[in-house]
Amino acid sequence: MTTVPEILSASIKKAFKKAQQDNLVPAAEIGDTAVERPQNPEHGDYASSLPLKLAKPLKKNPVEIANVLAKYLKTDEILEDVVVASPGFLNFVLSKKWLQDQVDQMLFEPESYGVTNAGKGKKIQVEYISANPTGRLHVAHARGAVIGSTLANVLKSAGFEVEQEYYLNDAGAQIDKFNRSLVARYMQSLGNDVELPEDSYPGEDVIAVAEKIRDSGNDNYDTNDPVALSDLGKAGMQLMIEGIQEDIESLRIDFDSWFSEKSLFEHGQFEKCIGILKDMGYVADKDGATWLLNTKLGEEKDNVLIRSNGTPTYFSTDIAYHYNKFIQRKFDKVIDVWGADHQGQVPRLKSAMKMLGSDPDDLEMILVQMVRFKNGETTEKLSKREGNVVPLIELVNEIGADACRFMFLSRSHETQLDFDLDLAKKQSSENPVYYIQYGHARICSILDLAVEKKIDYSNGPVSMLSHESEIQLINKILELPSIINAIADTYEVHHLPHYSLELATAFHNFYQNCRVISENEKDLGLSKARLKLCDVTKLALVNCLELMGMSKPEKM
Repeated sequence: MTTVPEILSASIKKAFKKAQQDNLVPAAEIGDTAVERPQNPEHGDYASSLPLKLAKPLKKNPVEIANVLAKYLKTDEILEDVVVASPGFLNFVLSKKWLQDQVDQMLFEPESYGVTNAGKGKKIQVEYISANPTGRLHVAHARGAVIGSTLANVLKSAGFEVEQEYYLNDAGAQIDKFNRSLVARYMQSLGNDVELPEDSYPGEDVIAVAEKIRDSGNDNYDTNDPVALSDLGKAGMQLMIEGIQEDIESLRIDFDSWFSEKSLFEHGQFEKCIGILKDMGYVADKDGATWLLNTKLGEEKDNVLIRSNGTPTYFSTDIAYHYNKFIQRKFDKVIDVWGADHQGQVPRLKSAMKMLGSDPDDLEMILVQMVRFKNGETTEKLSKREGNVVPLIELVNEIGADACRFMFLSRSHETQLDFDLDLAKKQSSENPVYYIQYGHARICSILDLAVEKKIDYSNGPVSMLSHESEIQLINKILELPSIINAIADTYEVHHLPHYSLELATAFHNFYQNCRVISENEKDLGLSKARLKLCDVTKLALVNCLELMGMSKPEKM
């Protein structure tokens, strides 16, 4: 679907070309027409600052340029009015007739609404969560999980070919530590008096896995047999991954791919990647370890790839993993959703990608800030280190997946989020989740009533939709494709819940001001037109709720 700013942009370029042909402006490349929503609604539906941008290259007063363009734009069917504002803005008021016609257009091609071609089929990967499979997910993982899955949904709607991936850290020291912890817990579950290793994993997760293995009838692992211990570790790891999958499903997340870190070593990809860097002169041995010479590309320091004891660092496997993404799987763009505490890893990984011949700008990191949970008057930061960890599935069970997803999306990932648990549970318009979903349920009820009354509104005359709240609602519905394109460009998914709330508000305002189904026979035409508007509003709300991974209740 072509967005309103794209339509206006084409009109501006056409007007500029006509002005050139009439020798009113000199020839110039205008590029981006800078069409956007004005902050103040009194300045029109859309505005462009293009005349200000053109003033210098055209050597003309921006107001003069704006007046020339306005003269040609006023004849455009999409526009009711074009107002020139100092110091050189073009303010656009959309034509009522054009807006009314869009209702029929959206209902005629509902599958096109909310779908754009910004991505042009480019292959993009979004990797998120990727927590170590040594314990179940907790609430600290949830914000990045919801941001990653929603971003993937939006990118698909924007015309990208998207893959969602979970990177399983199933190799290295943390797995050895998990296996030692599991052996001890398994032996304890059989009644043996065994001390935990000093560096064992705390908490209930490993205990639950050990007991599950015991209860499954597999209580015959010989803890003196290395092969049996390896089998025990594999069984425990599989159960932990199944638990993580259960946590993920509770948030309505479905990954396309689960990538094993271990496979990088089993298939020789790690060795190949390090070999390429070595051949290019970016790797050196010193102090018994193998180093990546990041300083060659202007970084402050070099980084260890392989420790003196022969074990690879997280950084080295990250390089091999991203080599696999870009060089072997040929993604055009890769987005990693990480916690903000990983900020220091960004420059060195981008530097490594440059060494391997990839454009570092094709690797994007979304760094997600902390969450604090507000319960009544108390606010606390949940931390694994401080021992006040809440399992993710407990939060979902307490407030529901819909509230979880919306609340985690409601603020920019760059800012700390205060999650109000009391608000998330409220069944009133105070709760934005309830307010948006109630809009959808209310429309379902209205459309059901139309069926009950045998009103066929397919021939509803949209020209009758002239009330201010009707025009505002149509205008808001038409904004969604622009929101999708903006998120696809900036990865700022918090704009989606904000837009959804504005859309629901516009609908509830329309509902309060305009009776949809009138008892008066004379108003049948208007009732049909308003039923069409309800139907297209439902289409918009469904798109928003699906993009956010939320349910669409028909009754509330």
